[in-house]
Amino acid sequence: MKPTLLVLAAGMGSRYGGLKQLDGIGPNGETIMDYSIFDAIRAGFGKVVFVIRHDFESDFKEKILSKYKNHIPVEVVFQSIDKLPEGFVVNAERTKPWGTNHAVLMGKDVINEPFAVINADDFYGRDSFAVLARALQSMAGKQNEYCMVGFHVGNTLSESGEVSRGVCNISTEGFLTTVTERHHIMRRSEGISFLDENGNEYHLDDNTLVSMNMWGFTPDYFDYSYNAFVDFLTEHGNDLKAEFYIPSMVNELITNGKAIVKVYGTTSSWFGVTYAADRPTVVANIAKLVESGEYPNKLFDFK
Repeated sequence: MKPTLLVLAAGMGSRYGGLKQLDGIGPNGETIMDYSIFDAIRAGFGKVVFVIRHDFESDFKEKILSKYKNHIPVEVVFQSIDKLPEGFVVNAERTKPWGTNHAVLMGKDVINEPFAVINADDFYGRDSFAVLARALQSMAGKQNEYCMVGFHVGNTLSESGEVSRGVCNISTEGFLTTVTERHHIMRRSEGISFLDENGNEYHLDDNTLVSMNMWGFTPDYFDYSYNAFVDFLTEHGNDLKAEFYIPSMVNELITNGKAIVKVYGTTSSWFGVTYAADRPTVVANIAKLVESGEYPNKLFDFK
């Protein structure tokens, strides 16, 4: 059975100033997602599931989904702040979504095979998808054995402002030992650093491995996530800003000895659009890859 690609595309991209998932950055208006889907198809993925919001469903289906017809089966699921386990209700004052692992949970009813999770607005590159597809195919029929493709933090920053990353610690055998969501990461005068919730500054080496939300899971991950989300809501349900992150869920499973996560490297270079000012660099990077023959000038002109 071919693995499935779950694409997290529900974010509005407030810092970017619009729906960056729909922004054309390729020579023929291709989005970053288009390149991810193209890479996933040639790596051997069999289906794509998009997590979006209801309020841009029409635009998404018209501008995005129509391009994949006859190339790969697609499904759409919806993330909303009121989609909660039975017995829980949303604080009327909350406007913030519940986070990336809540988005992953939206795929629970449509995914029954090993699956990858990626962000819609990150460019991961051809080799990353090939590496992840091979790992997922080896995970078929297993449980509690997951994987992640990691990138060096120094290659994942924006010159335009701060970013958030899952900072990883890896064992000598190549397994994830901890992953912690860190915010306010940027290159400052004395190197790369992040600020914790109390405003304290901590430094990171350029080669520190971080998660860019390129994960590989088996369906049992949904059950763990559902149960953990119930616990999360019980403790933080009335917190207007609390979010249920993938790194937090993975870290909990590792710490409790319930799962292991193999970390894979890649020869691909990551880049992304966090801020509007990042866009020209991404456009230039895509143009270079097209010129070198890594991608055709126009995607999805193949049979």
